[in-house]
Amino acid sequence: MPKTKPSQADLDIFAAVADYFKMLSEASRLQILACLKSGPMNVMELTEATGLGQANLSKHLKVLTQAGIVTRQPKGTSAFYEIADPMIFELCELACDRISERILQQAESIKALQNTKTIF
Repeated sequence: MPKTKPSQADLDIFAAVADYFKMLSEASRLQILACLKSGPMNVMELTEATGLGQANLSKHLKVLTQAGIVTRQPKGTSAFYEIADPMIFELCELACDRISERILQQAESIKALQNTKTIF
């Protein structure tokens, strides 16, 4: 059976998915998302919770907002950020579970190697 070449629509979807994962490939952004899991926070609270500088934090919040992961709600003199799509936590949990499994398998392999007797 001949393989079909991906359509332009498929390629556009692949590019969008890649961009989404690029957005999640920054540790500081994941840290921000973890902080927002407990509820909306303003920049001052996020700065304190993450230890990130305000300019750096603002840059990451802008990326997260543009990606539709986080929303910005002005309240008085500040703005509060919150998770727009809680599904992001399921995605992150799935990735963390897979990484944990792989680390445990590697640890078991190392332990098995250490338990074998060598001739050296």
